[in-house]
Amino acid sequence: MATDLLPRYYQIKQVIKKWIINDEIGRGKKIPSENELASSFHVSRLTVRQALSQLVQEGLLTSRRGDGTYVTDNAKLLDSYNLEFSGFMDDLFYQISRSKTKSVEIKRKELSKPIREKLELPGKEKEIVQIKRVRFIDNRSFAHTVNYLPVEIGKKFTKKALMKKPLLQIMEQDFEILFTEAFQTIEASFADQSLAKKLEVPPGSPILFVERIMYTKRRKPVELVQSSYRGDLYKYIVRLKTVRRKNESVWVHEKE
Repeated sequence: MATDLLPRYYQIKQVIKKWIINDEIGRGKKIPSENELASSFHVSRLTVRQALSQLVQEGLLTSRRGDGTYVTDNAKLLDSYNLEFSGFMDDLFYQISRSKTKSVEIKRKELSKPIREKLELPGKEKEIVQIKRVRFIDNRSFAHTVNYLPVEIGKKFTKKALMKKPLLQIMEQDFEILFTEAFQTIEASFADQSLAKKLEVPPGSPILFVERIMYTKRRKPVELVQSSYRGDLYKYIVRLKTVRRKNESVWVHEKE
């Protein structure tokens, strides 16, 4: 199990972080004492102290000597943890516009069968351009993204350009590629050693894995995107409503 890879203090830290982000304790409010938390989680005070220490370092808690530990009242910091992902394209563009790129890797590689099929590339195509980036919001890594592009498009990208502007923005504004639709899958996963290092989380941490195929007019696929989002920063939001169809009620996905 992935959770078996996570130190006990880190699991406790994540639980307390969830309490804070979901406002279960209250901004500026005092949290339970180390003794109370140790008893609740059935661990030593040292383990609890290690969890709290990391939350203090992240700015979510403040320690007051002789008075205990309190949830921060920094609204901007707390709100930055509530990154919502609804699955709609305008939500995608909004998150991209907020993000910054820390590192970029561009290379050509042999075109594999799965990628060929997803991008519907002809047999004469032997290579694909792969672009890897670590993306940040509010000075925290939140996603590792791998883009696969046909060579005729991918060869136009430079590291310098990708450090300044989001890839999607470059394609639309600079390359004048107009996207009309996307096909997306979402699944729960966990970070291996390599991904954990890039996202600055312990190995085994939960992630949201999103794969997206971007289409232009006439439903031509031109980009395959595989993004791994930190599970402690992202949540997937769905709004449902009932509609009447043929004398029965069905649930449909609705944008807010």
